Amino acid sequence: MPELPEMENYRILLSGRITGRTITGVEIGREKSINTAPERFREDVVGSAVRVIERRAKHLLFHLTTGNVLVLHLMIGGILYYGRLEDQPDRTVQVRISFGDEHLFFIGLRLGYLHLHTPEETAELMKKLGPDPFDPSLTVEAFEERLRTRKGTLKINLVDQSVLAGIGNCYSDEICFIAELLPARRPATLSAEEYRKLHTSMREVLTEATRYGGYMEMPLYPGDPLTGGFDDRCRVYDAEGKPCERCGQPIVRQEVSSKKSFCCQNCQH
Repeated sequence: MPELPEMENYRILLSGRITGRTITGVEIGREKSINTAPERFREDVVGSAVRVIERRAKHLLFHLTTGNVLVLHLMIGGILYYGRLEDQPDRTVQVRISFGDEHLFFIGLRLGYLHLHTPEETAELMKKLGPDPFDPSLTVEAFEERLRTRKGTLKINLVDQSVLAGIGNCYSDEICFIAELLPARRPATLSAEEYRKLHTSMREVLTEATRYGGYMEMPLYPGDPLTGGFDDRCRVYDAEGKPCERCGQPIVRQEVSSKKSFCCQNCQH
C-alpha cells in the first residue's frame, strides 16, 4: 500500500504537471471507485482546474477551482500513471481524468477510491487522522506523550492512522530498524532516549524515502527517473534472510500484531 513517501512523491511530481490545467474529460471504468453517479461526477469535475494538490496522510487532495476536492486513497494495489493514451500501462483503469492530450490514470482502485467532496466534507473526513509525522507541533515530547500510554506494540501504533498519519507496514519496520528497536516492543517500555531516537528515525526515514521516490516500482510518467528509487534502499522490509547492514545477521520475518514485520533480532532491542 502506498504510504506517506509514495503519496508525497506523487504530489510533488503531479503538482508540476497538472496544477492550473483544465480538466477536459473524465472516463469512469468502475462506478464503485467514485461516490456519485458518473454523469454527476463528470458535470462537477469537467471544466474545472486543479488549483493545488495537498497530501494528508496516505490521501491526495486535489483542490479544484470550483471549491470542491477530489479525495484519493489508493489503498492496497492502487497506483497512478500520467501520460498520453498510447502510454497507458496494460492495466485496468478505474478512472481516467483528461487534461487535453494527457491523462491521469487511476489504476487498481479495487479497494481504493476517488471521491468528490465539499471542503467541509473533506475537513470532516480528515479529522479522524492523527498528526502528520512532520507536523511542527509533534515534538519529541508530544510524540512520547501520544504513544507512551497506548496498548499494543510499536508496530500496531505506528501504522494506526489515528495515532500518526501516513505510516504503514514498510516504513514502520524501517523506522524501528534505524531506531534499533524491535517492532514488537510495547510503547510503555521505551525510555525517553529511545523515544528521541524513534522520533528522529521516523523523520529521517520518511525524508529519505520521499527524496528517493518511495518504494513503488512503477514509474508515474514515461521517463520518470525517480519513482520507486527507495525500493533498493529498504534495510529490512521484504528482506527476509538477507544480512543486516549493521551486524550481518539475517533479517527475520515475523507476525507482529497480526501484521507481517521484518527486523534484525540481533541489533534491534
